[in-house]
Amino acid sequence: MAASTRAQVLSLYRMMLKESKKFPSYNYRTYAVRRVRDAFKANRKVKDPKAVVELMENGQQMLALIQRQTSIGRMYEAQKTVVE
Repeated sequence: MAASTRAQVLSLYRMMLKESKKFPSYNYRTYAVRRVRDAFKANRKVKDPKAVVELMENGQQMLALIQRQTSIGRMYEAQKTVVE
């Protein structure tokens, strides 16, 4: 993996984690963070440049999805639970 590709992947990972932590609900927040970490961990050993590009595009789409969902979650925020 080229250095610029590695930097892009790490940047996407950080952005996805940052956005996932913005969910107002504890359950959604922990689920999203766990899914992001698991997905990146599962694809850690991918070396094929075409596969990496495909995974990056999929990650960008997931980032947009997370951003939309956090926006909606903030609009319809529920009461905080004891855990929060």
